[in-house]
Amino acid sequence: MTKIYRLIICIPIFILGCAPNSIEENKVIQKINSLDMNIFSDKGDKIYSIVSPDSNYNKAELKFEFKKPTIHIYKGEETKYIINSDESTLLDNNKLLKLNGNVKLKTLEQDEDILYADKFIWNIEDTDYLLEGNIKFENKNIILNSSKAILGSDNIIEFFNPVKYIIKDENKENKFEINSENAYYNLNTESLSFKSIEKRVQSIIYF
Repeated sequence: MTKIYRLIICIPIFILGCAPNSIEENKVIQKINSLDMNIFSDKGDKIYSIVSPDSNYNKAELKFEFKKPTIHIYKGEETKYIINSDESTLLDNNKLLKLNGNVKLKTLEQDEDILYADKFIWNIEDTDYLLEGNIKFENKNIILNSSKAILGSDNIIEFFNPVKYIIKDENKENKFEINSENAYYNLNTESLSFKSIEKRVQSIIYF
């Protein structure tokens, strides 16, 4: 425990907490049975936290690997997003976070917005989040599908070609469909815009 703690504390923005006696000492790859990690900026602001029931730390590569992680991303003292996945890796001197498998990102708004993806990549020095593979955005009113999306710090999600947009009716059934090359959804205003350079935007209405 002591060696891991000192290693992390030497990196300016990281503090690690884990259960007592949960780390196998004197190994290149150390197993952590229960991990609760809080990551802070150099100003002392909490950036995000990771909880994982099963994780490993590679001392040679300075890399964490998490199984079934739950990640909270903060804005000030409030949780902005909660993310779950099958597995995750924290590497590049603890500046790059990658999630793989059944990624689910949700907001804490009353009308919950949820983003699904195969992969999630975040360079912690950047403010944008990259999602790749089988993207699905859903809330009580709409469904958006694409192959790639970027969630920006301004709470605008950019969806990349191809994009399928479906509006739900009062019975939560598909009512209206739009296909486009790019789409932009603003989480703050709940507004949506489309952009298509080479192809026209195609619409399908269900009666």
